[in-house]
Amino acid sequence: MESAMQIDGSVMEGGGQILRVSAALSCITGTAIKISQIRAGRSTPGLRPQHLSGLQLVSDLCSGNLQGATIGSTDISLTPGKIRSGDHTADTQTAGSVCLLMQVALPCALFADSSSQLCLKGGTNAEMAPQIDYTVKVFKPIVEKFGINFDCDIRMRGYYPKGGGEVMVTVNPVKELQPVNMMERGNITKIYGRTFVAGVLPFKLAKDMSTAAVRTIRKEIKELYVNIQSLQEKDKAYGSGNGIIIIAESSTGCVFAGSALGKKGVYADKVGMEAAEMLLRNIRNNGCVDEFLQDQLIIFMALAKGKSRIRTGPVTLHTQTAIHVAEQLTQAKFTITKCEDELSTNETYIIECEGSGVTNPHL
Repeated sequence: MESAMQIDGSVMEGGGQILRVSAALSCITGTAIKISQIRAGRSTPGLRPQHLSGLQLVSDLCSGNLQGATIGSTDISLTPGKIRSGDHTADTQTAGSVCLLMQVALPCALFADSSSQLCLKGGTNAEMAPQIDYTVKVFKPIVEKFGINFDCDIRMRGYYPKGGGEVMVTVNPVKELQPVNMMERGNITKIYGRTFVAGVLPFKLAKDMSTAAVRTIRKEIKELYVNIQSLQEKDKAYGSGNGIIIIAESSTGCVFAGSALGKKGVYADKVGMEAAEMLLRNIRNNGCVDEFLQDQLIIFMALAKGKSRIRTGPVTLHTQTAIHVAEQLTQAKFTITKCEDELSTNETYIIECEGSGVTNPHL
């Protein structure tokens, strides 16, 4: 038995992301890992239900041997086996994010021998995680540029604190991933979105979020019609919640988003403004990806065969953390340079990666 690769779970961003990236890469590369000091600096250190179900899902996907996986545990080890296609289920049994479960499982399923169905249960629109609408409208079209093909069916939406949402993800395997080159932002051509209320909350909240968001965007972008749909979710929603996501598309196929969820005691128009400001901030940098997509693309850049280049705004700590882990577990080499062309602000960067070119042994 070769010794496991040691990963310090407390470095840099020091959260669940280190777990997700290292567990997925362990599964794909066949490298045993030992992660210590998991979420050491957090108010509730160690594994939360969501991290635990994500690790169990990966272990299930790669017929692995997972040790130390209990709530609150700060040390785990994963010894991966062969990646298995077919049906896999993960249930956080809380409002833990299904999108974060998908972040850890999707890369693994790409290297199976045939297609996989992932049934993911928990929160679909949860704090501190992408909303499911983000995953479908922003993440999906961009990761498909790597040659990935997957489908995401939202069966039930679930909100904090109960969760109860369910998403079916079907992933087709790939032989290898293509590198991406996203260097031209182009013009913003389209802005649209959705505001929702679910459960016992009044429909007026959706309208208020939408009005405030449109008003905020208009101050800065006057020439585009902003099409935000307001929805009262009934049958396919479990629990109560409200929120908004606004998406902007550019002439070159770049996609950005701003989103926010309602909280007790926060006025709906403040929620709408927050989402609009987030979107505008991400458009201003003249990058090709927003701050949330930035870190989610690192693992795919690391696995791809050849050189990927992405133009972006400020490089987040999440992204630096993902790069740190990806360089530990693969042969990928990343470089970050400040962008100096006439379209860049002083906050525009280029993330470049010479990918490790992992190939699927089963295809």
